[in-house]
Amino acid sequence: MKIGFVGLGSMGAPMARNLCAAGYDVTVCDLDPDRMLPFTEAGVKTATSALSVAAGVDVLMTSLPGPKQSRVAMPALIAALAPGALWIDLTTNDRDLLAELAAAASARGIETLEAPVTGAVDGARKGELTLFAGGELAVLSRAANFLAPLGKVVHCGGLGTGTVVKLLSNQLWFIHAAAVGEALTLGVKGGVDVLTVWNALKQSVGDSFVCRHDVPSIFAGHYDPSFSLDLCCKDLDLLRGLGNELALDMPMTLAARDRFALARRMYGGGAAELHVCKLIEEQAGISLQVSGDWPNHSEA
Repeated sequence: MKIGFVGLGSMGAPMARNLCAAGYDVTVCDLDPDRMLPFTEAGVKTATSALSVAAGVDVLMTSLPGPKQSRVAMPALIAALAPGALWIDLTTNDRDLLAELAAAASARGIETLEAPVTGAVDGARKGELTLFAGGELAVLSRAANFLAPLGKVVHCGGLGTGTVVKLLSNQLWFIHAAAVGEALTLGVKGGVDVLTVWNALKQSVGDSFVCRHDVPSIFAGHYDPSFSLDLCCKDLDLLRGLGNELALDMPMTLAARDRFALARRMYGGGAAELHVCKLIEEQAGISLQVSGDWPNHSEA
């Protein structure tokens, strides 16, 4: 069984490495040749053209930055796949676009499964992601072995439901990320040592994945470069679009969107996600950086 993996970004590269480590016959491709170099050096097959990858595999896995890239790339890749192939989309995508692309794939006898992921870069490296699968159970059964090296699969329902659940996960992540900077700053301004605040929150009802996993990136001062403000704003725009489509008022989400948009204007779209917390640090005239050997999740 030949697998093609297109998209070797911060999440795609470790997922592709885990597939290779599991013994699968994998060919990888990315628009950036530098991202393919470590795979070439490790003896993994690489291709300079995603079209050539799609034409020669039984399973195509795509991990693209978002809907914009999917809309450009996927029609040609679907056309290059052989009838009977399987397309697994790991992208945080737009569900209407996904349905459109899946229909084009189905017309050619190609099955589609969506499986957007959560769990951060370190989860991707360890094969401990959660994959939100959307699609028919028979297709998921066909894909199960290929997804196992990546992490745990949660079947959310039919095609499109995985995208919805992934966006919900990011909705809460971004709200928490924006709020935790406020909480830490308020604690420091209130006269409490920042590490005391953090340790107390981890033992309270205010605990969260963001509190445990992401706060050390604030202390380190690198604000977790594994995910950019551009990507945060892209996902928050997808959430806004979904809310508008469903006629749902989402004041918390829109407030978070405004804060991330402001952080992007202040620091640039390529800046690390938790610069949304740096906003309130600078407003308050304090620093939340703490001396210590804090992890950088974007690094192995």
